[in-house]
Amino acid sequence: MGSITSWLRLEPRCRDEEMTESVRARAHDALWMLARQWQVGEFRAEDSGSPVMARWRAESAPLTRLHLGAIAPNTNETASRYDAGALPLEAIVERQRARPADPLGAASSLRLAVEDGLHLLRLIDAQPTSKKYRAAFAQRFTLAPPTADERAAVDAESLEWWLLTAGRAPDGRAMQSALRSADGSRKPLPPELNVSARDRAEIDVAVDRWLAALDALYSEPTRDAPDAWVSERMEYAFTVAGAHGAEGETALGATQYCEGRLDWSSVDVDLEVNLGSAGDRSAVSIVQSCMPAPVTFRGTPSPRFWEFEDARIDYGLIDAGPGDLPHLLLADFATNFGNDWYVIPVDVDVGTLTRTRSLVVTDTFGVQTLLRPLNDPAIAAANGFSMFQLGALQRDAAGAPMPPRTNLFFLAPSVAKTLEGRPIEEVLLLRDEIANMAWAVERAVPGRLEQRLDLDAYVAPGEEAPPPPQETLRYRLATDVPANWVPLLPQRDAVTQALRLVRAAMLTPDGTNRLRTARGALLNPPGAGLALFDEEVPRAGARVTRSAQHVRWFDGSSVLWMGLRNGAGKGEGESGLRFDSADET
Repeated sequence: MGSITSWLRLEPRCRDEEMTESVRARAHDALWMLARQWQVGEFRAEDSGSPVMARWRAESAPLTRLHLGAIAPNTNETASRYDAGALPLEAIVERQRARPADPLGAASSLRLAVEDGLHLLRLIDAQPTSKKYRAAFAQRFTLAPPTADERAAVDAESLEWWLLTAGRAPDGRAMQSALRSADGSRKPLPPELNVSARDRAEIDVAVDRWLAALDALYSEPTRDAPDAWVSERMEYAFTVAGAHGAEGETALGATQYCEGRLDWSSVDVDLEVNLGSAGDRSAVSIVQSCMPAPVTFRGTPSPRFWEFEDARIDYGLIDAGPGDLPHLLLADFATNFGNDWYVIPVDVDVGTLTRTRSLVVTDTFGVQTLLRPLNDPAIAAANGFSMFQLGALQRDAAGAPMPPRTNLFFLAPSVAKTLEGRPIEEVLLLRDEIANMAWAVERAVPGRLEQRLDLDAYVAPGEEAPPPPQETLRYRLATDVPANWVPLLPQRDAVTQALRLVRAAMLTPDGTNRLRTARGALLNPPGAGLALFDEEVPRAGARVTRSAQHVRWFDGSSVLWMGLRNGAGKGEGESGLRFDSADET
């Protein structure tokens, strides 16, 4: 009879409970092991003590002042107050006016007007009133049909939507004009609504909630607030400042912020401005004691006796010759110094400038060591390592970059990632070497429904189609260019003699002397005309867009704003502009 016993695995079992024989880890050649330890320097006892406690002292100063826009050197002013915990710095710097100052203006959004009106009607229906006032509000503030001039100026999609909703949907723009004055104060309810006295309080509550919702929808600058967008550079510029107790104010300026990701590397120390943050006296002292944790990576030598290293990476198998210095340095760092790095957690507030006062590390033998900051001028000359250190905007007398500021950590009040909508306005800046000029190509502009109008295939109202081909030769004084190509002509500045690219206009080819001007807001900045610096249109070109940005701040609030981006273009272009030509087309 066969055995029914089956073995799944065999495991050795030590009969000695003290494990004395196993933990000895006897070597076959003990003399070779000792010689090898002497050869690699194990008997020097350089790392005999491991850190077990770290005590960190620092002084943290919040950013309390903010200046939007470019700032002149040697400026001494009292800038506006800034609270880093209220909004992300990107939102305050980037935000543009999403709605015009005049609610009933030609640039207002029709879609948003109807949605705002319907929201007020929903709030009124939710109030416990004696009778319903929805019909009275809808009849009093009905969306009016477009006039003849508005029909000629609006795009086809917006016109079709306007005609469909006119007379049927409420107009939130008219409601806002009737219920709030230009200075922001609340107006009384119009008497033609016939709101009874006992229901007036409930209707006022609904109107107040509705006005608060309108203000909270977009994060917009106030009407008198300066704009951080520098149109002649197609970039943002701003300066923030905070002050420590003994060192005084530290101003951080950004002159070329345009990519939408704000971090410590986006700013530099501005040594020539003062924003008045020294009087705020908001710096606080921080003291933290914690246990340092070793920094590990794949393949790092394991410090424990019974633990093996990660087999996926073996730095000892790196194939490197005597002259392959990077590979040799990598193997030397990973095998000999991989367990020499430690990290301690540091808690600082968002939007602060932090200076380390002292860092005392206690090892396993009770020895306390005071660690100096990197590149501390009090102990040694700078070694060139400047990670996380802020440089200066200014240069020295010889024109060389000034050394970075040591012992200054900037935790930017920024977000890790934003939700970006499809650009509703897009402009391509490019060079045209054949015509010896530059162009601003408007690829898209926003419509009255806040939709994107692609101008490559869009024909504006009143724009004529090109003439049909001819079979005979025809003399052309100048060839035609696409309607969305805006010329940028070089011109010397009268004061600085710097070369500027001034926005111009093209004549229509039908002989009426009508000008084709730019349609979007990017090429029509407020104030004087657009005059770009010549270096802002490189050979690679540039792409400037306007889109909606949405983030969640650390307190859970939702922030929505309209921001601009400036990125790389698509190279050079050719408009086909020629003068004094004869052709058959």
